[in-house]
Amino acid sequence: MSQVIWDEMTESSGTMTPISTHGAPLPGGSLPFEQPPKLKGRRRLLQSLQKMSSSQSLASMRRAPPTSYPGASKGSMSCVSLSSSNSRHGHSYGNSYSSTQSGAFSTAPTSVASTPVQENQNFDFGTRIRCLDSDLAGHASPVPKSVPLPADMRAGTKEAMSAITSGMAGVVEDYLSRPIVRVKELRKRRNFNFWGEMPQELAMHIFQFLRPKEIVKCSAVSRTWHRMCFDGQLWSNLDTQEYYQDIPAASLTKIIERAGPFVRDLNLRGCVQMPESWGKDGQNITDACRNLEHFSLEDCRIDRSSVHYFLLRNPRLVHINLSGMKSLSNSALRIIAQNCPQLEHLNISWCHNVDSRGLIRVVQSCPRLKDLRAGEVKGFNDQALLLDLFNRNTLERLFVDHCVELDDEALQVLIQGIDPEIDPLTERAVVSPRNFRHLDLSRCSQLTDKGVKCLAGNVPSLCGLQLSFCEELTDDALTGILEFTPHMTHLNLEEVDHLSNSTLQTLAKSPCAPNLRHLNISYCENLGDSGMLQVLKSCPKLHTVFMDNTRVSDLVLTEAAAQIHIRDRSNPLATNSPPTVGLHLVVYDCQNVTWTGVREILSRNTEPNRREAISLKCFYGYQDTVNEHMKRVLKGEAKAASRLERKWAEYMIASEEAGAQGAGARRRRRRLREAAMVHADEEEGGPRNGRRRARSGGCTVM
Repeated sequence: MSQVIWDEMTESSGTMTPISTHGAPLPGGSLPFEQPPKLKGRRRLLQSLQKMSSSQSLASMRRAPPTSYPGASKGSMSCVSLSSSNSRHGHSYGNSYSSTQSGAFSTAPTSVASTPVQENQNFDFGTRIRCLDSDLAGHASPVPKSVPLPADMRAGTKEAMSAITSGMAGVVEDYLSRPIVRVKELRKRRNFNFWGEMPQELAMHIFQFLRPKEIVKCSAVSRTWHRMCFDGQLWSNLDTQEYYQDIPAASLTKIIERAGPFVRDLNLRGCVQMPESWGKDGQNITDACRNLEHFSLEDCRIDRSSVHYFLLRNPRLVHINLSGMKSLSNSALRIIAQNCPQLEHLNISWCHNVDSRGLIRVVQSCPRLKDLRAGEVKGFNDQALLLDLFNRNTLERLFVDHCVELDDEALQVLIQGIDPEIDPLTERAVVSPRNFRHLDLSRCSQLTDKGVKCLAGNVPSLCGLQLSFCEELTDDALTGILEFTPHMTHLNLEEVDHLSNSTLQTLAKSPCAPNLRHLNISYCENLGDSGMLQVLKSCPKLHTVFMDNTRVSDLVLTEAAAQIHIRDRSNPLATNSPPTVGLHLVVYDCQNVTWTGVREILSRNTEPNRREAISLKCFYGYQDTVNEHMKRVLKGEAKAASRLERKWAEYMIASEEAGAQGAGARRRRRRLREAAMVHADEEEGGPRNGRRRARSGGCTVM
């Protein structure tokens, strides 16, 4: 067997004629180096498959290598045969693929003879070639029948891959040699019951995000959900104030019985449907609810014995609200005094059968009592009750509104005790300060300046004071109180007729002015601009002001708008979010307030980068426009609000011009009608598709 190998290249004495495939030289002495045409269809597919069979990645897929590979060598083309299938010096093993189909390139990593290789264009075919035979004498060792490829051209090496991919963008290095990882498919679990296999604790946690009304609706889904929805863990806080009109008595009774041991806060305010169910299952309900801390039966129609039994079963009560129960008497207060020593809040307002005799027992037996609300309770002129409250000094909130029996002497006993020591310099009683933080003395008609003056200097922690409808009070009663209450935030002086602007001026100079948030001077007909202007300038935290039926004018509204503007400059808005209500003014039935002052408020609310806006209650003829304007401002629609304010101002100007006398009255009335239609369209959202809404004009008969 003979092979063709490279030898020394020397010039030949003659020319060498190329030999054709049939052994005869071609005419013209040239070799056929024409590239075969590109393959298509099935032939191209077969050529690609043959190229893929030479990849190393097949080894990782456990495929058998081709039979033409040497024993345990790599699956790559490491050498190439230099013999031809038609050579007379070598054996013919046949082509695995013809040169025409393989495109003159090697298609398989095999050293079998006649494997087509890429033609070397740099080879000089005029060079002399020497043919060697392995059987020739003179050779000690057999001549190699193939020549190894250079290292940088072998497949699977870094040099080869870098050479191949150097000019190809987006080709991953050694992509074909990476092993293929098969992802194991996850089998779907059959017949998976989501709620059935969920832990009970997790299901309860999910149901806690629902409202009570929604939980009751979910109980009709299935028996499992019914059991979970009526689990006591979901009803530790049972407040029926929002849905007491929609829930039937049977369902409410069932919830209370199921959730009884878990309930801590039970609010049955306004549940008028409970008497029948309470009469049938009242004992079961009271036996189940034995761990209550907050209990409210305000305005409930429950018999007296059921309330008593309920109070006996819950000794850990801290908050009790029994206001508005007409059947309640002093016997219920006696049970509270004997069975509820931890009581801190008691509300028995509007209980007409309760008087001071029952309250004395509660005050003496409940040392933690801090909040007592006894509006319209009889007997509050009893010195024994007032002296007990003075000696204990634990109350922080006291509501005795509508207690007409509370007079000056009773109030002095409550604040100063009996026969206190008097300071000769200040002429005030020398007693320890009271802990009152909120005091409601509204509609105590017998109170005068003599009794109210005792509050000065004795209630330094007072935050809220209500003296509305105490018609006998004057400026002298409030001057001393305002000077010694630096924490005052709420002040209610509604319908105190004898007050003047000096009270407001004293309030503006008092130490409580920086903290004041709520002020009510409604129906104080002597109060006007001179006092309110100073209050608005001195109270930067003012949030609500009731000034209806007073003498304030447009100057107060203008000053309020200016103060809100100053607040915005001191606290600029960090984001472009819509403004919030920073000041609420009530000025209806004020004769000196006109549409000009109202327009000043509306105009300031539409300024850019506003942080706070002013909510206004004014004359009912302006209120619809003011409400629509505020709605747009809070939504962030400043341009729409400004347009509404402009159209309303044009309408108000036209209405004033139409009332003037003189020439052109018809033209002014026509202008008024047009301005009214434009304003009405804008107030209702503007004309649709450029056309105004149709208006009937009303019924002529009615």
